[in-house]
Amino acid sequence: MTQTQMHVELLAVADAVARDKGIEREQVLEAMEQAIQKAGRSKYGHEHDIRAHIDRSTGGIDLARYTEVVEEIENEMTQMTVEQAKRIKRDAEIGEFLVDPLPPIDFGRIAAQTAKQVIVQKVREAERERQYEEYKDRAGEIVNGLVKRFEFGTVTVDLGRAEAVLRRDEVLPRESFRRGDRVRAYIYDVRREQRGPQIFLSRSHPEFLAKLFAQEVPEIYDSIIEIRSVARDPGSRAKIAVISNDSSIDPVGACVGMRGSRVQAVVAELQGEKIDIIPWSPDPATFVVNALAPAEVAKVVLDEDARKIEVVVPDDQLSLAIGRRGQNVRLASMLTGWDIDILTEEQESERRQAEFHERSQRFIDALDVDDVIAHLLVTEGFSSLEEIAYVPIEDLTEIEGFDEEVAAELRARAGQYLEEEAERLMQRRRELGVEDALAEIPGLSAGMLVALGEASIKTVEEFADLASDELIFGEEAILRGFDLSGAEANELIMAARVAAGWFTAEELAAANAEPETALEGEEAADSVDA
Repeated sequence: MTQTQMHVELLAVADAVARDKGIEREQVLEAMEQAIQKAGRSKYGHEHDIRAHIDRSTGGIDLARYTEVVEEIENEMTQMTVEQAKRIKRDAEIGEFLVDPLPPIDFGRIAAQTAKQVIVQKVREAERERQYEEYKDRAGEIVNGLVKRFEFGTVTVDLGRAEAVLRRDEVLPRESFRRGDRVRAYIYDVRREQRGPQIFLSRSHPEFLAKLFAQEVPEIYDSIIEIRSVARDPGSRAKIAVISNDSSIDPVGACVGMRGSRVQAVVAELQGEKIDIIPWSPDPATFVVNALAPAEVAKVVLDEDARKIEVVVPDDQLSLAIGRRGQNVRLASMLTGWDIDILTEEQESERRQAEFHERSQRFIDALDVDDVIAHLLVTEGFSSLEEIAYVPIEDLTEIEGFDEEVAAELRARAGQYLEEEAERLMQRRRELGVEDALAEIPGLSAGMLVALGEASIKTVEEFADLASDELIFGEEAILRGFDLSGAEANELIMAARVAAGWFTAEELAAANAEPETALEGEEAADSVDA
C-alpha cells in the first residue's frame, strides 16, 4: 500500500468511526493524533515533547519534536536558551517553539496495539461526552428503550444512542423483564460519573405517572388542565390532583376519557395500578376531603401552623377512609402535604365529652363552684380562667342565671386564683434556677419559664440558642402544651437573641422588612430555620 493510499484510508476510518459512534470527525482525528504521538514518544523517548498532526484534507501525518525557547532552562529535553536557539534560528524569541521534524513511524506490533488502545479510549470518552450533552437536559422526559442486560437486579436499557440504568427499586413490584423487552420509563437524573455519564430511569417515580397522563390527555399537554400533585404506592394505587384553567372543561372527566379509555391506557402501562383522579382545590379542607375519596367526611378541623388536619368520618366509613394497611389516608397525606388524623364520629364525641369534663373540673377546682355553674361556663365557650378573669362583665351576665353579683364574684375568684398560681410558678421558677433576665423576655409566661427550667434552659443565651422546632414540634417539645404557633415561637427566640446581644432590634426589624436580606453568620441560618 502506498503512502498516499494509507493516508486516504486513515481519513476513511476516521469518518466511519465518527459516523458509527455519533461523534465529531475532528474528535476521532484528535484521538488518532494522540495515539501516534504516544507511539512516537515510545520510540524517541517519553521525556521529549513529541507531537503529531494529521492533515485534515490529505491524511498526511507530520511527526515532530518541539523545543521551547526559555530564559532559564528547567528541563533540558524540552527547553533551550535563547542563545542556543539562535544557533538554529537567528530570530528565535522567548516563548517560541523550535520544530524538529521526525521521520514517519514504522509501527511495530506493540506500538500499534498501544495506539489502538489510545484511540479506543479517546473515542469512548468522546462518545460518553456526546451522550451526556445529548441527555443532560432531558431529565423529566419519558423514553422508550430495549432491555439489553441484567446485573444484580439492575436493568440496562438501550436507548439507541445511549444506555440507561433502571435499578431494582425504580421498577414496579412483581415487574420482570427479559432481554429484548421494550421498556417505557422516566428519566429522573443524568449525571457524570467516573465510568461515564449515567442516565437513571424510573417507572415508580410520581412524575412518571404525570408524564403518562400528559401523553394520553391532550388538555394536559396543552396546559388547559394542570396536574398539581401526585402520590403513588407504585404498582398498587395512586392519586393525582388536577385542576382546569377552562371552567367549561371538567378536569376529572377529561383525564378519565370516554368510557375510561385515557385512564385505562395509563393503568395498563403501570401493570394495573389503580388511579384516583382528584379535583384540586386551593382550600386545604376541601382538598383533603376530595383526597380521601371514596370515603365520606363529616367534619374537618385544621391546625394551619402544624399543617395538621383532623378528619371526622361516620363510623361505617372509617375503614374506607383509612384504606387497606392505611394506604388511602397515607396517599391523601402525600397528595395534600398535610398530616391527617382520622376519627369516627363516636371517637370525636367521646373526646369532646372528655374535654368538656376536664374544663368543667378545672373551673370547679379553681373557682370553688358547683358543677352546674362550671358546665354553664364551658357550654358558653369559656375554656380558661384568664378568659373569666379578664372578659367584660357583660359577657358573663349574658349567661342565663348569672347576674352582676355572680359575674363579679366569678371574676374575683378567677383573678385571685391566677395571682396565687403566678406566685407559685414564680417560686418554682426560682427554685429551678431560671434567671430573671429570661423572665423579662416579652411573651414568656410563668408556666413557660417553669417548663424551660425543668428542661434545663435557664439563661437567655440557652434560650436564644434554641430553634422553634425544639419548642413546639414533636412529642418532646419543651413548650408543646402552651398552644404556641410557629411564628410566635420564632418571635420569642428572636427577642431572646436581641436580649443576648446577637444582633440589635434595628437589624432584626430591617431583616423582617426586607426578606431578601439575611443576617450575617449563624443568626441568619437560625432565623431561617426557625
